[in-house]
Amino acid sequence: MMTNTTAAKRRRAGVLPIALLGLTTVFCQAAPATPASHDMTQTQTISETLSARQQAIVPIAAFAAAGDISRLSAALHQGLDAGLTVSDAREVLVQVYAYAGFPRSLNALGELMKVLEARKQRGIHDAPGRAPSRPLPIGEALRAAGAANQTKLVGEPVQGPLFDFAPAIDEYLKTHLFGDIFERDNLDWQSRELATVGMLSALPGAEAQLQSHMRISMNVGLTLSQLDQLVQVLSECVGADNATRARMALKQMLATSPNR
Repeated sequence: MMTNTTAAKRRRAGVLPIALLGLTTVFCQAAPATPASHDMTQTQTISETLSARQQAIVPIAAFAAAGDISRLSAALHQGLDAGLTVSDAREVLVQVYAYAGFPRSLNALGELMKVLEARKQRGIHDAPGRAPSRPLPIGEALRAAGAANQTKLVGEPVQGPLFDFAPAIDEYLKTHLFGDIFERDNLDWQSRELATVGMLSALPGAEAQLQSHMRISMNVGLTLSQLDQLVQVLSECVGADNATRARMALKQMLATSPNR
């Protein structure tokens, strides 16, 4: 068993502790489905492994962001078999718009509709899932909620010269991304961050944002072992380039976060 001292030395050396490799089965290698938890509170039980449902989110998000519809179709079938509800899958694909644009999101949602119809024709009736438990705020209340969500996720208020130079982008981040999307509580924040990392892994040039979301993932309760496993899922289910980007982002996040 690796001691805390050994683990710390490995982190300082830039080696990620892949303690779970060989002990867990990656989703795309037919990991057994675990019962989906639909307790959509933002505080979740800490685990050292990703459930089959959580793993399923990663390739769905990555293929949708890349516009790889044929592989997205297979990932959606696998994800629904692993316990994702229709609502879960739809929320992930709607969220794609914030990271990869409306065209990729719309095309992915269209593919989800086709997948659901094909499954229905085969006699498979997927669980619909849930709608948000409360109406979304509007106007200033939406911006305030988005700003609060952003601060909680990042760990501190987000500000700086970029947002002074382009205040419109700050407004869009707070109202659209952290407001309209993250206020929808029918998909928990851990799932949203798994989706975000999957999406960003598919976008060359978004390494800085990928590193930031590795940190946010830990802020919402995902463990280092789970993020190691996420990288493994990308490697074995999506592609080497995606995994390399995610692995380097995780390594750099750890190097700049001494308390991790």
